[in-house]
Amino acid sequence: MSHISYNKQWQDAQIAMVDMLAIETPEQPRAPETDTNAAFQLVATMFVKYVQIFRKLEQCYDQIVHPQKRRLIRVVLDGCMGRILELKHEMISMDFSEYHYFDDILADLKLTPNDLEIPIPNYFVLERAQAIEKRERLLGQILARMTLETETQDTTGIMTMDDAIRIIQSHERARQGRLRAKQIGELRLNDQRARQRANMGESKMDKVLAATTIQKFYRRYVVRRDVKKFREEEYMFLGMAMPTFHKDPLKRLLADVRAHEDERRKRQEKHEIAYQQAIIATHEKIKQTEGPDMKERLQDQIRQWFIECRNVSQKFPDFPDEDEGGSNKIFAKKTVEELQEELDAKLESKGKGKGDKKGKKGKKGKKEKKGKKGKKGKKKKKGDDEEGWTLPESQFVTEMIKPSTETYQSFWETRDEGNNFEQNHDSEVVKEEKRTEVQEEVRLEVDALMREELKNLKAAIDKTKEKKKKKKKKKAKKKKKKKEKDLTPDRTIESLYEELVMNRIIIRPPKVTLNDFLGDFNYLPSLIRQAKHEPMPTMYDVKQLTSLYGILPFGSEKVHEIAPQVKGLLICGPRGCGKHMLLHAICNELGANLFDISPQNIYETYREKEGIKMLMHLCSKVGKALQPTVIFIGDCEKLFKKKLKPEEKQFEPKRLAKALPKWLKTIKPGDRVLLVGISHEPYQGVVKPMMKVFQRVILLPRPEYGSRLLLWKTLIPKYGGIITPALDVTSLAKLSDSYAPGHIHDTIVETLTERRLAKMSKHPLQASDFIPGLAHHNAIYKEEEDAYKSWWKKTPLGKKRERFLEEQEEGEGGDGKGKKDKKGGKGKGKKGKGKGKKKR
Repeated sequence: MSHISYNKQWQDAQIAMVDMLAIETPEQPRAPETDTNAAFQLVATMFVKYVQIFRKLEQCYDQIVHPQKRRLIRVVLDGCMGRILELKHEMISMDFSEYHYFDDILADLKLTPNDLEIPIPNYFVLERAQAIEKRERLLGQILARMTLETETQDTTGIMTMDDAIRIIQSHERARQGRLRAKQIGELRLNDQRARQRANMGESKMDKVLAATTIQKFYRRYVVRRDVKKFREEEYMFLGMAMPTFHKDPLKRLLADVRAHEDERRKRQEKHEIAYQQAIIATHEKIKQTEGPDMKERLQDQIRQWFIECRNVSQKFPDFPDEDEGGSNKIFAKKTVEELQEELDAKLESKGKGKGDKKGKKGKKGKKEKKGKKGKKGKKKKKGDDEEGWTLPESQFVTEMIKPSTETYQSFWETRDEGNNFEQNHDSEVVKEEKRTEVQEEVRLEVDALMREELKNLKAAIDKTKEKKKKKKKKKAKKKKKKKEKDLTPDRTIESLYEELVMNRIIIRPPKVTLNDFLGDFNYLPSLIRQAKHEPMPTMYDVKQLTSLYGILPFGSEKVHEIAPQVKGLLICGPRGCGKHMLLHAICNELGANLFDISPQNIYETYREKEGIKMLMHLCSKVGKALQPTVIFIGDCEKLFKKKLKPEEKQFEPKRLAKALPKWLKTIKPGDRVLLVGISHEPYQGVVKPMMKVFQRVILLPRPEYGSRLLLWKTLIPKYGGIITPALDVTSLAKLSDSYAPGHIHDTIVETLTERRLAKMSKHPLQASDFIPGLAHHNAIYKEEEDAYKSWWKKTPLGKKRERFLEEQEEGEGGDGKGKKDKKGGKGKGKKGKGKGKKKR
């Protein structure tokens, strides 16, 4: 895409943002919404539209070269990202569910599931590329040093010369035996063929009859081949069969697109360097050329104000303090008389005695008490607020999105850039920005000079001594907070980092992205809910939830400070469903450090209470210094089990469970530290203490048919396999029901060996090749799935969800009379529910 295309995309995103601002900040206050379904539909539609805007803005910020445009886009992009997170948490508070489905909204807006996918901004990693590279280099050096030490320690097991000779001799004898057996087998086969030829003798069939028979079979073969080819082409045209993938035709095209994007990013760096140099040069130039004139003009204006004030009040005024605005307050839109009245009123209020202050305080106290009572009474009267819902105000909209949109409309929307083909920075805009900065710097200098001049004038003409003003130190009454003691005051972050790497606390995650986590969209959840059933989430929904909980809130500092905070995230599900893959994807998408504080990993190095205290201190200190940071606990249900098995007691997981809640309190907004727990048996732990540590839960489901089909279609070509019509992928997707994605992946890797890939040209892959490998894995049975569902219903959010569904059923089952008699209404609702089940 060209500069014009990206500018047009930015314009489309801003037009859509204006429409959203009309909903967010209406001219007249909107009446509260009494229908909960309509309110939820409004929030969900806003969420989908913000995702559309976010997708466009992210691509624009990644590829637009103009440095000044990118700064404005970045503000809107962060605001849009934060608003998406707010709307997600708002939807959770409305229907008490982690997963939400938008198939009906997509149909109304004529969008595809791909349009709903939330992209991960590239600037999360690209803007920290140098820091990440430096950290990876340091980590690699420490790990290399560790491997050298282990190799030197294992020198005791060196093989002797005699043992090496014996192994070589045995292998050589085995090779000679295999070769001799092969030769003997070939000789026997040749003898057998010669005997068969001698026994058969000459053929007695007529040559014409033989030729006719051959023609008959050949023509039959040709017809069958043409019919089969025609059927395959027809199925492909109708979408009932997938084409044969010998080589990916899009690989070269995608490589060209990525190369073009990388080239634009390099141009961004060059333009950014030129822009920074222009900022410094322009600032110095304006200060040297226009600074003296600004200074002289401002001094003349302030002196004129001195004279006018003296003519009115027969005395020189007091110069406003810097905290009050300095000379900016003088040149506000007020007359000289108004300014003098304000200054006189301040002097009078300072000269009054303590008694007046006490009297005022007493009067104010009475008024405040009355006011408070009145407010309380109003609140009691406004008990009907629970019946209606209003869209809560957003700090992202008021502080980031709205001002940036207004700047775009007033400046960039109507700007003609036909001559700026290279998309260099605008020097006039730089001059205006730097001129205001220089004016502020000059104003501060002039204010200091004019205060001294005013002091001398008062002493010489009015013959008054300037009273030393006692600066009121605004001491905010803050609660004394216990500061966390630094247990390692004399050590650097680098030394602490090295210690954690040496103790295998900081580890290097495998290179996995969130796009590698495959899953298909759920196309019919609204119909399932109409049938009074709760739809099971898909792997696609899990992927979306991971980006909303674990990646987007931690990529930007500004977003993390304002957005709803997520400190602890629990990822649970059956074995092989991709829990660790999601953890590694979070680390790679953020460029974050990964700390492994699982009980099995720390029991040798950090023992007892003091060891755990030191470990949590190191995680906090190093993690906050090198944020974003992901802290991982494997098999976290063991921390909250009532009774531990003997083999689990040796790791002492309970000591970590006691330290985690206190440690989480030290994480404040702005500290981009995420605690991630992974569990395949969460139902073994006590729910209440577990949910205190992990505020959000991602429950991975068993993959449905669409996700399984996508896994087979994607992973077989990835590992060198060729999908032909002989391979019935749909049957494989059906047969792999109740198996996890990890089982499918392992089956494909085990089946597609080098030997099998070499035979593919003559013997294409078939579904029967994968069935033996799949049968070796343990399936996910219904009992295990029910255990996860029943556990989730015991969580705080699960309980609220159950209550919410019961209230909806009671509301639909009642005839309107149930409102008068609540008990009777509930009883009737239950009976009606039971009768309905019997009829079914």
